[in-house]
Amino acid sequence: MLFALINTDRPASLDLRMATRPAHLEYLVTRDSVIVSAGALLDPEGKPSGSLIVIDVPDLATAQAFADGDPYTKAGLFEGMIVRPFRQVYKDGVKIA
Repeated sequence: MLFALINTDRPASLDLRMATRPAHLEYLVTRDSVIVSAGALLDPEGKPSGSLIVIDVPDLATAQAFADGDPYTKAGLFEGMIVRPFRQVYKDGVKIA
């Protein structure tokens, strides 16, 4: 089942994001088999200000555990976090549902 993890960074936290980024990327590499899509959300200036990760896992508890284990989460980077089931309608420009 697909889940969207939508995270918003705390204000003025770019330094924390950048310091934690190597650990965050390593965390993702070790779980890349469940990642459908992932990347930074950008502010109007083009700087990272959050993240969006779509994962394919069995249930909400597993999705929440994925989110909770992220080094960004553990470092307190996020002001807000949403973990929600996701229904994909388009993939690579093709309607699939």
